[in-house]
Amino acid sequence: MMKLSRRSIFTGVLPATVLGLLLPTRAKASDQPHMREAQEALRKAKRELDDATPDKGGHRNKALRLVNQALEEVERGIKFDNRH
Repeated sequence: MMKLSRRSIFTGVLPATVLGLLLPTRAKASDQPHMREAQEALRKAKRELDDATPDKGGHRNKALRLVNQALEEVERGIKFDNRH
């Protein structure tokens, strides 16, 4: 069994351990499976609204605007999280 010196702990083992603890957090932030799922659901909703007949008393158009706004917010949230 290899014995670790105090120096090797502070110059190698400890930094590697800290880095190992931080990396999964960063990787998880960039994956963002829930935000990606929400984004895909909103894209599907947009396609469905696009395919719907237009005569809905203005409600279809309002729904399209809101879905587009929601898509923009999700994208901003993903970008924000990836920066931090």
